Amino acid sequence: MAAKARVSLTGLLVAATWACLSVVAASAFDVPTVAFEERFSPLFGDGNLVRSSDDRSVRLLLDRRSGSGFVSSDYYLHGFFSASIKLPKDYTAGVVVAFYLSNGDVYEKTHDELDFEFLGSRWGGQWRGQTNVYGNGSTSHGREERYLLPFDPTLEAHSYSVLWAPTHIIFYIDDTPIREVIRHPDMGGDFPAKPMAVYATIWDGSAWATDGGKYKVNYKYAPFASDFSELAIVGSRADPVLRVPRRHGAHQDLLGLMTADYAVMTPQKRAAMRAFRARQMTYTVCYDAVRYADGPFPECDNSDEERESFSAWGESKTVVMRPRARARRRGRKPAAGARARADVSSS
Repeated sequence: MAAKARVSLTGLLVAATWACLSVVAASAFDVPTVAFEERFSPLFGDGNLVRSSDDRSVRLLLDRRSGSGFVSSDYYLHGFFSASIKLPKDYTAGVVVAFYLSNGDVYEKTHDELDFEFLGSRWGGQWRGQTNVYGNGSTSHGREERYLLPFDPTLEAHSYSVLWAPTHIIFYIDDTPIREVIRHPDMGGDFPAKPMAVYATIWDGSAWATDGGKYKVNYKYAPFASDFSELAIVGSRADPVLRVPRRHGAHQDLLGLMTADYAVMTPQKRAAMRAFRARQMTYTVCYDAVRYADGPFPECDNSDEERESFSAWGESKTVVMRPRARARRRGRKPAAGARARADVSSS
C-alpha cells in the first residue's frame, strides 16, 4: 500500500531556508510514494545501486568503475513524477545527477524528454540545476534553463518534481514552481507527447558539465553518492508504441491529474516562480539570441524589461555563481589566498 508523503509548505521554506524568496506559494502537495520494487528496477551499475532495507530509498554511486541508475517498470502518458534527492558533497566537478522522463530507448531519433539535471562544481554544495524540454527529437534546438539552487543540496534531501499534462509542463523544487511551459500551437511536435519512462542516474559528465568540460571528475573524491527517496508517480501506464493507456479509466485519471493542486498555476504560485527565476536563473533559452537568431521559442513569455538582465547568449547579468565563504575560526581572518579564491566565480 502506498504511503502518504507530505511535502513541506512552500511558505515555510521561503521564510526559513529560502530566505532569498519573499513570496509565499500555495499549499503543500499530498502525493503517494512507492517502494522501489513497486514501480522501478535497476538500470545499470550493479553494486553501485544500493537499496535501503525498507526498499523506499536508493543510493546511486559513481566511482572509477561505473555510474548507476534505475528506471520505472512502465511507461506513462502524462503524470506527476517526484523524488527527494540529496546530492554528493565536496568536490563534484564533472559529476551529473539526473531525474528525468524519456522514451529514447523506443524512439531513438524522435524521442521526447523532460529533465532535471544537476551539475557538480569545484566548490562543496555549489550545484547547479538544469531543466530540459525535448519533443520529437528536438535536441538540436533544446529548451534548456539553468539555475543556482537556493540551498546546499548536499546537507539534506529536497523534492524535485515534474508535472506533465497535455497542455502544459511545470517543474518544481520542493513546492515552488521554477518553470512553466505552456503548449503553444507553433511548438508542433516539440512538445513531448509520447509515453515516457522515469529515470534516475549518476554519471561522469566530464566532457561538458563544469565550465564546458574544463574541470573533470576527480576520482580521488569517489565514490560520489546521491540518495533518492520519497519516489512518487501519479499517472496512467501506457503502451509506448501504441501510445494509449494500458487500462480503462484513463480519462478519469487525466481529469484528476489536470485538477490536482500541482497542475494548477495559481497567482501565488506564479509569483513565487517569478521570484525564484529573478534570483536564481543563470541561463534561459528564451533570451539566447545567438543560438536562436530567428527569435524566442513560441512558448516564451519574454519582456523588454526582463531582457535587459540577460546577455545575447541568454546568460543572466545579475545571477552569477560564486563559492560560498567557508566558516571562519573564531578570532582569525582568512588568509589572503583564501580571500582571493572566494572572490573568483566558479561553475
